[in-house]
Amino acid sequence: MHKKFSTIEFSTIAGVVAGACLVLSMNAQAATRPGPADARFKAIYTEELKWRQTQKQESDEDDDNGVTAALPRIDAATQATRLAYWQGVLKKLDGINPASLSGEEHINYQVYKAQIAALVADIAFREYEKPLNADTAFWSNLAYSARRPMTTEKEYRAYIRQLNDVPRYFDEEVVNMRAGLARGFTPPKVTLVGRDSSISSVADAKTPQDSIYYEPFNAMPATMPAALQDELRAQGVKAIATAVQPSFVKLLAFMRDEYVPKAREDLAAENLPDGKAYYQSKIVEFTTTNLTADEIHQIGVAEMAKIRAEMQDVIKQTGFEGDLPAFLHFLRTDPRFYAKTPEELLMRSAWVAKKFDGKVAQYFGYLPRRRFAIIPVPPDQAPFYTSGRGGPGVYLVNTYNLPSRALYSMPALTLHESAPGHAFQMPVAMEQKGRPSFRNAYISAYGEGWALYTERLGAEMGIYETPYETFGMLSYQAWRASRLVVDTGIHSKGWTRKQAQDYLRANTALSDHEIETEVDRYISWPGQALSYYLGQMSIIKARRKAEAALGEKFDIRHFHDTVLQLGSVPLPVLEARIDLFTKEGGKSPYPSLD
Repeated sequence: MHKKFSTIEFSTIAGVVAGACLVLSMNAQAATRPGPADARFKAIYTEELKWRQTQKQESDEDDDNGVTAALPRIDAATQATRLAYWQGVLKKLDGINPASLSGEEHINYQVYKAQIAALVADIAFREYEKPLNADTAFWSNLAYSARRPMTTEKEYRAYIRQLNDVPRYFDEEVVNMRAGLARGFTPPKVTLVGRDSSISSVADAKTPQDSIYYEPFNAMPATMPAALQDELRAQGVKAIATAVQPSFVKLLAFMRDEYVPKAREDLAAENLPDGKAYYQSKIVEFTTTNLTADEIHQIGVAEMAKIRAEMQDVIKQTGFEGDLPAFLHFLRTDPRFYAKTPEELLMRSAWVAKKFDGKVAQYFGYLPRRRFAIIPVPPDQAPFYTSGRGGPGVYLVNTYNLPSRALYSMPALTLHESAPGHAFQMPVAMEQKGRPSFRNAYISAYGEGWALYTERLGAEMGIYETPYETFGMLSYQAWRASRLVVDTGIHSKGWTRKQAQDYLRANTALSDHEIETEVDRYISWPGQALSYYLGQMSIIKARRKAEAALGEKFDIRHFHDTVLQLGSVPLPVLEARIDLFTKEGGKSPYPSLD
């Protein structure tokens, strides 16, 4: 049975998360040398990380080192065990004074405690009973293993074992979802319409070979003996036919006959069970600040006013005669702004990425070794997917519905998702040596804040060649600033879906298709959309402060290298690191590059 948490308990848990971030904002001085506190802290996280490995808690999507042979256990009893364990870890962490930790361990403590607090909150609010939203779901995340290159027999055998574990994993997910359904803890029904297409694409595949899960067997390494290839293919076909496809058939029936029809009609996160505390916990998790929904809403309104003023200036540069609504209509309807083929969109993205390569040495000292490919979003995900997404080794471009993919937005999108955004930032962080594995976890406020900052940086780098491309960047800025207004409006102020769509339509150049998919994403994923603009504001604030203090000594390459070398951290930690960067004279974090 699930433990029923009271409102007081939920508020306490949300307070734990907020308290963890409050520690971060204190910017206590770290000890100059390693001491007993360092050893105690290392012992805590070393033991917990070993335990976490046994729990298979790491996401397959984030695992860049191979294919896992089993899927995580996610049943309620296992979740209760994890909750108790991580609550115990928090108590141990409370027994350590962060100021007694030296240098890097001081930063590690701040990152780690916020991470553990967020894990506690997720389980306490039983987030596992809602393992899907309008953007992603547990079954679509599973497909990442099928798209990962495999080169060894060990990886293929692990993949086959994973496929055979799908029935148990899906059964546990469905049990959890039924529990969420019983207490009204589901994504809003409107955001689930059509999302079963990625289930039916597997369930309705005529043969195992037609399924996405067979893809690794289509391109097996030539160095692998033919007999072994045949053996592994046969085992793969059997696993897909007897384990994977039947599981997708059952899941499809559950979604269509039970889950979606009974999903909640209401949109607001604050109307979920213990919703006010729940939404505040999401704000803390995704922004790493203690801001309230009202405060964030007002920040969004103020920032939107500034961006609209910039937009008006750029409209004048185009020579267009008319107001903002007329200009937005012009951008959405004139065919000159849209690609005729998917290849054109992909090639335009590649051109922007290469333009950045020509500028990179002026803005960055350290370059990641990892390169990235530019590929289209898989067709089973594309209809409800974002316009693009990037990470280590890949920049996904959505070529579905070309009339909704404006070419003038591609420079900003490409900077954000490829380089110097996600496909640049993540590899830099992963290449830093000597850090515990929890430092590789993705913190949205930092990662999305950095990627959005690079869109603004594109103007300094000369990436935007026309006023239309500059306006595309400003539209993307308005898109992220409007999220502060829309997310809090939906989840805290009673906004309707149409009200949110109308706000984006009036303030950005996004197409109707993008507006619909984006608003559904915000509705079903409370708080995540807040991370982008608040993260960018933090980086810009830190940069301006450093520029003012350092004057002519300020080197933009050193600043960027310092931000990226730090890796994904809560925003107060980032700001404290830039304060130290300034105090030390703006030096490069890589002495050999200084």
